[in-house]
Amino acid sequence: MKDPAALRTLHENRFHAVPQIFAAPGRVNLIGEHTDYAEGFVMPAAIDFATLTAISPRDDGQVVLYAENFGEERSFPANALPTSPTSHWSDYPLGVLSILAGEGYAIPAFSLTLWGDVPLGAGLSSSAAVEVATAIAVTGLLGVTIPGPQLALLCQRAENEFVGANCGIMDQFISANGAVDHALLLDCRDLSYTLAPIPEEMALVIANTMVKHAITGGEYGSRRAEVEEACRILATHRPEIKFLRDATVADLEAWGHEIPPDALKRARHVITENQRTVDAAKALMQGDLPTLGRLMHEAHISYSKDFEASCVEADTMVELAQDLPGLIGARLTGGGFGGCTVNVVEKAHATEFAASLASRYKQATGIDPQIFICHASAGAHRIS
Repeated sequence: MKDPAALRTLHENRFHAVPQIFAAPGRVNLIGEHTDYAEGFVMPAAIDFATLTAISPRDDGQVVLYAENFGEERSFPANALPTSPTSHWSDYPLGVLSILAGEGYAIPAFSLTLWGDVPLGAGLSSSAAVEVATAIAVTGLLGVTIPGPQLALLCQRAENEFVGANCGIMDQFISANGAVDHALLLDCRDLSYTLAPIPEEMALVIANTMVKHAITGGEYGSRRAEVEEACRILATHRPEIKFLRDATVADLEAWGHEIPPDALKRARHVITENQRTVDAAKALMQGDLPTLGRLMHEAHISYSKDFEASCVEADTMVELAQDLPGLIGARLTGGGFGGCTVNVVEKAHATEFAASLASRYKQATGIDPQIFICHASAGAHRIS
């Protein structure tokens, strides 16, 4: 995570005001992909890559947003903020402001500095970190405390309704509600969750394939549409199926012949992934790491073959990890179509594992990957 003291100095030098500092983490999802919008289960962990925000009030009626990562500043009247996106980084904080205003919060004039180290387009939820960091900073300036689950829902709406990305709740939820040294099993139907302790001897090694994706692109939307199509067809036989969370493999066996082949594969992934995620959380809570690893491997195969949301580079990264010392489990994480793999590794082997995987991947693909050794961190919070 970036240095909060450096951010404070940066903000003070730019805006000549003493700010409050907040942080919201990115995330890695251990298991449970494309299950959140099917009201299923996911098991992410917040990581020690985050977006930091510095915020201070202004007296000129302006909302001024500065992104240090882009070296760019934008200014808007607080009482006449944009109501539609422009495919610019500022859409994410502006979306949060739009949703807060719609909920009745009076948006004040302020200066906001954003500075983060969550890799962009890598499937580690850089956008959710920006949204949650903005939300907690602005509500902090207002003196308002919004509970983490509610804050996550507001930020999800910012991405759905303003930015135009049809994401589920997972990314914003874990950014707002993560806990140190724990993964979080989230029931996306009612937003109940259970914290699963990550053993001391376990490290999270995140491997960036350097193949970037954007979830506003066509592949994500088409996969979600196929999931929903399969659900509609199954519901004609069992009306209690509102989302694929409610369906079973037996339903697919009974009526799968009515579902288009691609939609059938997507549904099979989602239904089996839900069960794998619940089983993986149980394994983690029981310290059964071999079972966790097996389930992660099965999840990757399903994600690659049934959901068809992997890519050559990600499949290669997962395959190259299989015989490295210390590996417990490896799979593609995030929205798919590139991004990062998550590798659960024995901590004693993590450094050697990371170096070996980077070398193997460069030799196989010609691409220099980014490899990060991470730990589960706290959700969004103020830094005193």
